[in-house]
Amino acid sequence: MPRRSGLWISPLERWGINLMPRDTLAALEQLPEATARLRKNLPKHAHPTLARFEASVRHNLLPAEAYNMVPGRDPQNG
Repeated sequence: MPRRSGLWISPLERWGINLMPRDTLAALEQLPEATARLRKNLPKHAHPTLARFEASVRHNLLPAEAYNMVPGRDPQNG
């Protein structure tokens, strides 16, 4: 088992799982600014296409599929 200054390191700490929520929230906080930067850097003629694409994606999102890519997470079982 790995040690840190004479202490055992839990598997969760070793894999950084306890940092995932923090990092996820930090990334989500950056999303509005990143989105604005993307829109600003796109050519003006691409804006209507992006708006249509965004509306289409949002319309087709299904809450039941939110965790499909999470290993071991079955949305049917909560």
